[in-house]
Amino acid sequence: MRSFFQRLARGLAKTQQGLTDRIKESIGLRPRLVEQFFDDLEAALIAADCGVDVAATLATETRHSCERDRVTDSAESLVRLKAAMAQILHSMDAVATPPDSDTPPRVALFVGVNGAGKTTSIGKIGCHYARVGRRVLFASADTFRAAAGEQLEIWAERAGAQLIRSVSGADPAAVAFDAVSAARARGLDDVLIDTAGRLQTKSNLMAELAKIRRSADKARGDSGGAAHAYLVMDATTGQNGLSQAAEFAKAVQVEGIVLTKLDGTAKGGIVLAIAHRLKIPVLWVGVGESIDDLETFDADEFVTALLG
Repeated sequence: MRSFFQRLARGLAKTQQGLTDRIKESIGLRPRLVEQFFDDLEAALIAADCGVDVAATLATETRHSCERDRVTDSAESLVRLKAAMAQILHSMDAVATPPDSDTPPRVALFVGVNGAGKTTSIGKIGCHYARVGRRVLFASADTFRAAAGEQLEIWAERAGAQLIRSVSGADPAAVAFDAVSAARARGLDDVLIDTAGRLQTKSNLMAELAKIRRSADKARGDSGGAAHAYLVMDATTGQNGLSQAAEFAKAVQVEGIVLTKLDGTAKGGIVLAIAHRLKIPVLWVGVGESIDDLETFDADEFVTALLG
């Protein structure tokens, strides 16, 4: 079986090829460090969807590091670029608040737009939890799309997880309350709540997310810890996804991101943009279709897979 680093490197191949090819071309043209090299580096980072502000920050930090250490070989600048990238990503380490330290049942609410991969992500994360002996309950609070409950039921069978679902059109907040209450009564470890996809521009639907979270917290009572909200984000949306993420964060206090479909884009630099602009940690990344292709995010492995 491939290690996750190998799968991550394979998933980032499109981004890695576009980014490193442009940087190597610039190194070939300018083996000695000159200002134009850093302009080329910034352009390559923008093309990888790091965003203009992040690209400028990385190019500036790389230039300053090279000047401080008196580096004159442009090829050596890649070491400084890696360090600058890792610094941005590690800045989120202290912000990350996974629910693992909470008193069971730990509750995670998954939110996002339609098609981002919420249900599949819940299924894969639930399978990971089950492998290490955690007793999991899935809650289908997407009561508008019948297929969502059916899809989650299939994942529950694969993960050996319990499932709470309701009839079409039921109150999603009530489903969340019932699920957490059931998990407490049954002594389960984790509750993963699926929610309906929604556009960030629909204020009434965004307000509903806050209600779902309050219901989950109410069901937890004084058992310790509140429900955590995770945004499932499609990497192929690139910079367009940042505005979506910002609105979800306003509505429900997003504490982490599940970044899916990283293997389907040449714009893997979005990970850096998320950390720099949104100040929300990426907790899981998806680089393929299989269960093992969704894994906890590692900043150092990401940078190495991106730049080699």
